[in-house]
Amino acid sequence: MAHDARSAARPQADTLLAQIADYVVDYDATASTEALDTARYCLMDTLGCGLLALNYPACTKLLGPLVPGAGMAGGARVPGTDYELDPVQAAFNIGAMVRWLDYNDTWLAAEWGHPSDNLGGILACADYLSRSAEAAGRAPLTVQDVLVAMIKAHEIQGVLALENSFNRVGLDHVLLVRIASTAVLCGMLGATREQIIAAVSNAFIDGGALRTYRHAPNTGSRKSWAAGDATSRAMRLALMAMRGEMGYPSALSAPTWGFQDVLFKGGSVKLAQPLGTYVMENILFKIDYPAEFHAQTAVAAALALHAEVAPRLEQIARIDIDTQEAALRIIDKTGPLHNPADRDHCLQYMVAVPLLFGRLSADDYEDDVAADARIDELRAKMHVREDMQFSRDYLDPEKRSIGNAVQVTFIDGSQSPRVAVEYPIGHRRRRTEGMPLLVEKFRTNIATRLSAEKCAALAAVCEDSARLTHLPVHEFMALMVI
Repeated sequence: MAHDARSAARPQADTLLAQIADYVVDYDATASTEALDTARYCLMDTLGCGLLALNYPACTKLLGPLVPGAGMAGGARVPGTDYELDPVQAAFNIGAMVRWLDYNDTWLAAEWGHPSDNLGGILACADYLSRSAEAAGRAPLTVQDVLVAMIKAHEIQGVLALENSFNRVGLDHVLLVRIASTAVLCGMLGATREQIIAAVSNAFIDGGALRTYRHAPNTGSRKSWAAGDATSRAMRLALMAMRGEMGYPSALSAPTWGFQDVLFKGGSVKLAQPLGTYVMENILFKIDYPAEFHAQTAVAAALALHAEVAPRLEQIARIDIDTQEAALRIIDKTGPLHNPADRDHCLQYMVAVPLLFGRLSADDYEDDVAADARIDELRAKMHVREDMQFSRDYLDPEKRSIGNAVQVTFIDGSQSPRVAVEYPIGHRRRRTEGMPLLVEKFRTNIATRLSAEKCAALAAVCEDSARLTHLPVHEFMALMVI
């Protein structure tokens, strides 16, 4: 039957809204020990990267209360600081920290993104609820509650990303952070199915941020706080739903005015598969390099060539980089690079630095390193092209590879080996190899901010799964207060 645009009759909730709400309310994420254990590593890595980010003034200048003096005694704490804030502002703080250096987990599909961004809202909400419960003599939340919320947020964001490409219509992936965070935060607050549907409908009605700040010629630092903004908005929407704020059942499907017609070119936003624990089990970790994930294996390939190439820089005629289609679309960049955010989304820059120096760290995106003229000289000799097999394997659900290859040609016609790397060390296929290195990375990162005593206490509890899962959230957060 044709839709009557004049009818004010309320329809049933869009299928996607109902599916998300049912998953949050009914699904038992603790049934997967692999998901729980991976979530523990994800929590460690995310917190470590957030604490490392506090060494960068460009990040810390955005943190704290929105206006001076607007703290909240007994509110949510911000790791690595002494801030106590309302959970909305705390979510922004934590979300901005954990995304600042672009150095922890990633999900790649038709849409990409960083599901750990949801931890901004999850951790702020959990600390606030746990402290409130403890003050009232009720049972506080435990870290297992945080891990379960992480699994569910990862799943909602990641499964939506499998076949729905928001970047194709110019929208940024932080839209999915807002959707996923809104749903799981409602669940943490004890919302009903109807309240979750209402809140998530409002999250879709918010629309989506443009990707302008991720692409030349406008790449900038907003890409480092956009996820904090999204998860904090989710915290606000969840709290409003708990006060009975109404929802909009056809927020996606309403003709003319719904999300799908207005922002998705009339396409349907739908789940590619049932929601479970797939995303957390298959999440990608950035272990070796703080590089946009499509470039991780390119960095590894460049490092493998460093010893051969670095002594012959003046003899280089050409550098070929074979990559996946997604990398071509988002990090293939020529011309001047204006700031660290510009550089860590440039495939050529992320290949040039390890070829030249044999390393790639967060500091290598700063102005003093970028001033080395040899970096741009190498970039000018690079030719980036799509490898069709890399593109196919990138989308293959049985592989999910992120392949890159680098080869250098010299003036005399000789060539380096073509070094191809398909799976970075943070891939599920390399978990056994990668997790000890992730723990080492965590210990290194927290030591940049916390005292030796606090580092030892935090590492001890994080590396003891049984102890960590039963620890009250407010006690866990206290380990990171300075």
